[in-house]
Amino acid sequence: MPQSYRTYKARGVVLHTLKYGDSAMIVHLLTDTGGRQSYMVQSIRSSRGRGSKQALFQPMFALEFEGLVSSRQQMHRFREVQSGIVLQRMPFDVRRSTIALFMAETLYRLVKESQPDAPLFDFVWESVRALDVLEEGVANFHLWFLVGLSRFLGFFPGNEYLPGGWFDAREGLYVASRPPHPLAMDPENARILNDLVECDVRCLGEIGLNRRQRGDFLEALLAYYGYHLDAIRAVQSVEILREVF
Repeated sequence: MPQSYRTYKARGVVLHTLKYGDSAMIVHLLTDTGGRQSYMVQSIRSSRGRGSKQALFQPMFALEFEGLVSSRQQMHRFREVQSGIVLQRMPFDVRRSTIALFMAETLYRLVKESQPDAPLFDFVWESVRALDVLEEGVANFHLWFLVGLSRFLGFFPGNEYLPGGWFDAREGLYVASRPPHPLAMDPENARILNDLVECDVRCLGEIGLNRRQRGDFLEALLAYYGYHLDAIRAVQSVEILREVF
């Protein structure tokens, strides 16, 4: 029986690539139409026509494409693919590209569903745009992204902030006093968490954090993630974040 293909139009954000043979690669995308999907890309070394295909598939690059899917093949393919957001800063700024690498790896490790999730996809897509255009507060962006992502992964803070209180990371709640277990954010980190929960991304520059505060809060946030999703421990690019920020 001849193989039949179905075509569809979609948007996607690059999470991970893997070399396949001498001139092909597998690209993992978070898509608006099918959640996380894998695509086979052939002839990536070819620079004819519109240029090298490989240049499009960098971490967190936003794509618009026409896909091909067949019942006889596990992986999708591209019929046409182009940039969905023309990035002006992210590919050329080491701070932004480092954050993009971390975002992509975090999503690759934590998001496994091959079902559309419009709120999650919209958050990720708009986060790419925000990271590229942000004027101030870039050093806080990865923290803002992790806090925001927790809403879609099911463990966003569940109550109102209590000034001067702690955050019980096991229960996901702000509490007035120190919990009877070590999985908690102290009052300083609890305040930073609330600031990031309430902060519009365009105002990240107003959250004044020094290097120590940023590092301490990242560790507390990763512990919070780790309690709910152990896969966060496999994100290796966090070490680069620590060096840059």
